Amino acid sequence: MRDPLSVLTDAFTSFLFGKIESTRLPVRTSTGQAQAVYLPTAAPGLGDSGVIIGREVYSGKGYIYDPFQLYGQQLPAPHWLVLGESGNGKSALEKTYVLRQLRFRDRQVVVLDAQGEDGVGEWNLIAEELGITPIRLDPTAALDMGIRLNPLDPAITTTGQLALLRTIIEVAMGHGLDERSGFALKVAHAYVNETIVERQPVLMDIVEQLRHPEPESAEAMNVAIDDVRAWGLDVALVIDRLVDGDLRGMFDGPTTVGIDLDAPLIVFDLSHIDRNSIAMPILMAIVGVWLEHTWIRPDRKKRIFLVEEAWHIINSPFVAQLFQRLLKFGRRLGLSFVAVVHHLSDVVDGAAAKEAAAILKMASTRTIYAQKADEARATGRVLGLPRWAVEIIPTLTPGIAVWDVNGNVQVVKHLITETERPLVFTDRAMTQSSREHDQEVTDDALRAAELEAEERAAAFMEQQLSDLDGSSESTVA
Repeated sequence: MRDPLSVLTDAFTSFLFGKIESTRLPVRTSTGQAQAVYLPTAAPGLGDSGVIIGREVYSGKGYIYDPFQLYGQQLPAPHWLVLGESGNGKSALEKTYVLRQLRFRDRQVVVLDAQGEDGVGEWNLIAEELGITPIRLDPTAALDMGIRLNPLDPAITTTGQLALLRTIIEVAMGHGLDERSGFALKVAHAYVNETIVERQPVLMDIVEQLRHPEPESAEAMNVAIDDVRAWGLDVALVIDRLVDGDLRGMFDGPTTVGIDLDAPLIVFDLSHIDRNSIAMPILMAIVGVWLEHTWIRPDRKKRIFLVEEAWHIINSPFVAQLFQRLLKFGRRLGLSFVAVVHHLSDVVDGAAAKEAAAILKMASTRTIYAQKADEARATGRVLGLPRWAVEIIPTLTPGIAVWDVNGNVQVVKHLITETERPLVFTDRAMTQSSREHDQEVTDDALRAAELEAEERAAAFMEQQLSDLDGSSESTVA
């Protein structure tokens, strides 16, 4: 029972403002209609400044990523790891990313191209489109005035040269240099740099000095000259491989004149090198140090260093340490390192597990394309991916990947424009036969159509002649 005052108040309010509904009637509806009540939500993106990659699968929003724009606030490091089985779109992503980055005037890219097709690297089409000649490192071509990179190039500091020589030797030997061998190498290198001034010192000068050390070298350490020669013998044999072995011609002379380190794109074509041989990590070491001392400069340019088949780097402890230093050094000078790997197990279970872990830790951006379920689980454990992301990785279709940008995890579909499509096309060997087959089918169809047309024309002519003959006979009659 309501009190009289409340009744009087309600009556007065109704008189002034109309009847007020104090209760809402229940509404019956379907889930399809009720979903409009709860508007869709999506995780925040990475901003609207940088390079567009594609669109987020779940929200449909455009996905924009740029390590240089995100560095500092959202990214502790600008380095990027790309994982996934072959044929899922890694190569297309890398190429479109580079093409789009090069639209910014302050960007410069170096690519170590280890994949090959039709006798050239797979980045050859893009290089041609940009008017750039790839630096093709080929042992056979090097003997015929091909491209050379000199580990003793004066552009590299003396300290850098010695570090590079040690890395080359340690990679080839599979273990570190002992103190005596290291001393012999250091003495030979110092003597060569001091005495050869009229030209670029070359590796053969180091080999000769190791084989025939100067007496002053022995006297400095109060040891016999034969001991110094013995200490440097193994080192000389390793370097001799670069001078007169299967890598002959690429590193045993002055650096080739004309290599444009100011070009927006620099492509090192390594496709003629056996990817499973010891030559590949040696090449990676030489190119890495050479770039560190000749390419990376404090000129405010943003640089991208993209390495195909990066497990050749990370799987070698000595090369991995070299690149780890490069990553730390380059971060201060605007360098983004992009490593492309098929399987994470290639590196985390390899000989350089410790070094690999350090490099992976520096990669704040990880892009994972489709993998088998067991590989996806292992990847998720190492990279710390959320459970839902690990579960969908085996179900991803080509062109779609899980992106983890410092904990911001999204599923992204990579979009390729019609202009980019012919440049990122890398399976010509597979599709060429299909095209030829289609052309043969088309030619056969055309020949069949021509024959059919000829037969019809002949039949028509016969009919016309027959009609004429019949008409003539009737006229005569």
